[in-house]
Amino acid sequence: MTISDAPPVRALDRAAELAALKAHAIAGPDERATERQHARGKLTARERIGLLLDTGSFREIETLRRHRATGFGLETKKPYTDGVVTGWGTVEGRTVFVFAHDFRIFGGALGEAHAEKIHKVMDMALAAGAPLVSLNDGAGARIQEGVSALAGYGGIFQRNTKASGVIPQISVMLGPCAGGAAYSPALTDFVFMVRETSQMFITGPDVVRAVTGEEITHNGLGGADVHATVSGVAAFAYEDEPGCLEDVRHLLSLLPANNREMPPHQDTGDPAGRRTPALASLVPASPQQAYDIRAVIEEIADDGDHFEVQPAWAPNVVCTLARMDGHVTGFVANQPAALAGVLDIHASEKAARFVQFCDAFNIPLVTLVDVPGFLPGVDQEHGGIIRHGAKLLYAYCNATVPRISLVLRKAYGGAYIVMDSRSIGADLALAWPTNEIAVMGAEGAANVVFRREIAAAADPDALRAQKIKEYTAELMHPYYAAERGLVDDVIDPADTRSVLIDALTMLRPKYADLPSRKHGNPPV
Repeated sequence: MTISDAPPVRALDRAAELAALKAHAIAGPDERATERQHARGKLTARERIGLLLDTGSFREIETLRRHRATGFGLETKKPYTDGVVTGWGTVEGRTVFVFAHDFRIFGGALGEAHAEKIHKVMDMALAAGAPLVSLNDGAGARIQEGVSALAGYGGIFQRNTKASGVIPQISVMLGPCAGGAAYSPALTDFVFMVRETSQMFITGPDVVRAVTGEEITHNGLGGADVHATVSGVAAFAYEDEPGCLEDVRHLLSLLPANNREMPPHQDTGDPAGRRTPALASLVPASPQQAYDIRAVIEEIADDGDHFEVQPAWAPNVVCTLARMDGHVTGFVANQPAALAGVLDIHASEKAARFVQFCDAFNIPLVTLVDVPGFLPGVDQEHGGIIRHGAKLLYAYCNATVPRISLVLRKAYGGAYIVMDSRSIGADLALAWPTNEIAVMGAEGAANVVFRREIAAAADPDALRAQKIKEYTAELMHPYYAAERGLVDDVIDPADTRSVLIDALTMLRPKYADLPSRKHGNPPV
């Protein structure tokens, strides 16, 4: 039979063939691989995407991609997708791009084709101006492909950096992430982790044991709680994948698609003019008495709802996203319930990164100030508190979004300046009538200024008490800063929410240019 005698290939036959190929690719390697994934307490890549995106919205690309490597038996193992699922869909109707490692195929290890698929979806996200979410569950570089795999990581890092501050990038750690692979999540805006199943480290426990002799488990070295409380790498830690992915969706609902858009507005139904009389009792008048600043934020924010970033790391400062009259707002607040709300190395880094993120994505900033100063100590000084504190100072000074600071109680020394004071560019500086803005507390100031008189007095304690009272009356009354224009208004705590919303509304059209330059040189 000649070619001309062969029966024609029908389009329906090709369509059926395509459907069969895609069904095979979507099903994955085999049912046993899926069972093993579930036995580890983990979902498959496609199950995770199904939880992240709106139902039925996922559009996959390169489903039929296969690697072209040879050697070490790879030429006989060429599964479709090459171990990563890529594409886009929607979250609450808004476009989001995603890639998800499929641990069932090569352990999710990255090879040349695998990397090229990720590069493509990252390029698409940047071109479309939409957020990118990575669902990480991979064994690192595919050793059999050698340097090609390493080069693939380089392409990912370069794209992470290029997209930084342009589109939101979220990394969700749902399995192991070791070696150079861990640097991609570190370059993104937020890292989510799940306890027991996800770990991140540059060198694993075996290498640590061989080099240092230290014995440690995978979770003890780089588990979710380690990175959420000790290293600060993870912003959030969860008990299970569904809860984790639900909060990823919630975070995306608060963020703009890119740096050219404003965050999405939502009518919460909470009146803008709602008074907040409870604030007067929530914050004790005594500067030595602790309280939870979260209660203040909940009283101010729409419906008392806010989404805190890195709640378990550097708890002496609170960084959180909330809505004010339906508009997303970033709050930075000292936390008197932890270390009296002092600024230290970690708190400065945490707040600086949050300020930079909000500024990059057009989220206005409200700073709630109740700070006794920077944490003193040899460890802090030798650890570089000057350099790290300067990160927060630089972030605020460089921010062009609307910025409002509110002094609730004490604001002492350099820490007052760093917490977005009027002198470093806050658009509006407010204070409650309980505020104490000064170089230091009255007792410390009296001991320094009047130390000779006190030492020479017949009754040093009585004279010290008198001088503390005089210093307080002269320099630490709540209207001293207002009289000098360093505070724009002293407000009743009951009016806090309405005053902040009015000010944010006024500042919404704000436009500010930075000096012409390639980039600044912030302390890092």
